[in-house]
Amino acid sequence: MMNFKLLIADDEKNIREGLARTFEEDGYETVCAADGEEAWKLFGKGDIDLVITDLRMPGIDGEELMRRILSLIPGFPVIILTGHGSIDNAISTTREGAWYYFTKPPNLDQLSLSVKRALENRMLVLRNRELAAEIERSRLSSSMIGKSSAMKKVFDTISRAGPTKASILITGESGVGKELVADAIHELSPRRDKPLVKVNCAALSESLLESELFGHEKGAFTGAVSRRRGRFELANEGTLFLDEIGEIDQNIQVKLLRVLQERKFERVGGEGTIETDVRIIAATNKDLKEEIEKGNFREDLYFRLNVVGVAVPPLRDRKDDIPLMAASFLREFAAENGKAVEEIHEKAYSRLFAYDWPGNIRELRNCIESAVVMCSKKVITVDDLPPSLQSAGEEDSVRIPLNISYDEAEKLILRAAIHFHKGNKSKAAEALGIGRKTLHRKLGESEDD
Repeated sequence: MMNFKLLIADDEKNIREGLARTFEEDGYETVCAADGEEAWKLFGKGDIDLVITDLRMPGIDGEELMRRILSLIPGFPVIILTGHGSIDNAISTTREGAWYYFTKPPNLDQLSLSVKRALENRMLVLRNRELAAEIERSRLSSSMIGKSSAMKKVFDTISRAGPTKASILITGESGVGKELVADAIHELSPRRDKPLVKVNCAALSESLLESELFGHEKGAFTGAVSRRRGRFELANEGTLFLDEIGEIDQNIQVKLLRVLQERKFERVGGEGTIETDVRIIAATNKDLKEEIEKGNFREDLYFRLNVVGVAVPPLRDRKDDIPLMAASFLREFAAENGKAVEEIHEKAYSRLFAYDWPGNIRELRNCIESAVVMCSKKVITVDDLPPSLQSAGEEDSVRIPLNISYDEAEKLILRAAIHFHKGNKSKAAEALGIGRKTLHRKLGESEDD
């Protein structure tokens, strides 16, 4: 449990000191005030996590103290204590923002439970706020998030190459976000206000792809009932993104190479030459060097496309980015589905870290969308995850990729240990031979339950 600090304000010495002893036995730190004025001064020091205050006190009473606190920090947990004669006033304070009220003498078990829940709620709010800020700090563009060393290299390449005219080849497994990289490059380029036109080369046959890229004249083939401009014309002065470039036929490769070299082309069935000013970004999940050796891809076209290469790592090699991406997806799908889902439980996170993500970011996005839909509370648990995730990482070992930093490898071990000990961070820290505070510090998070 985090070392929370409680402020107890009551003009009756026995009550405030008795409550202080009780909560100190529960592991909390406490400070006491004999009236509202003293309580307000203590609160101003800024290290208080929750306030328990008597409603009736000389000078500044509990109601006024609560109003001052909530005007300064909306949503701050304040619990009101009141005598039987002031219950109506205490009830009114809950409407004004008090967490709860108790009549004197309070039931200590119920009061302790209320304090625990109030602090859990406050920590949830603070964590969500910090995570939202971290997402923005770790965002390269409107669509790309990452803080791992692997993604920092990608972001650095994008930042350097984006503002130039260079052709770019994006490589990586299916689902890693190659299209997002293309979006980010276009956003950073001088062509950002011009069209970004996208073509999925794998989805079209040779004849259809040629017409799609270069356009056609009326009557060029059966069904060509009118002239049609191709993607090179539509993307003029902008950017053309050719996804799955490794799937295109040799004949299209020759024509594409000519456009890259001469900036000229003809429509299918046309005779007039059309000039174009287009920046090319291509992407593939194939090893194009291997395709060149097989005779499936032209080497000269490869070098024309690969002026700058961006290799996007698979999600299994950048697991430090999972919390940021998962939180971003959670916020997106909670809003989209009108659900009050706010957080992912630690044990559910351990499943996300243990899983290898063969479908990469696309699979993670689908997983979080499914979990939000299935979740019936504010926190996503293991039971809300898809079946393939619920059993992830049940073995007593952890996979460490060799291309990540020492700090990232250490975090994988720490999270795997937490998962192995069923979310018990104290046991995980003990097994690892470190203190609980050290475990939280190495994970870069606040210590909590």
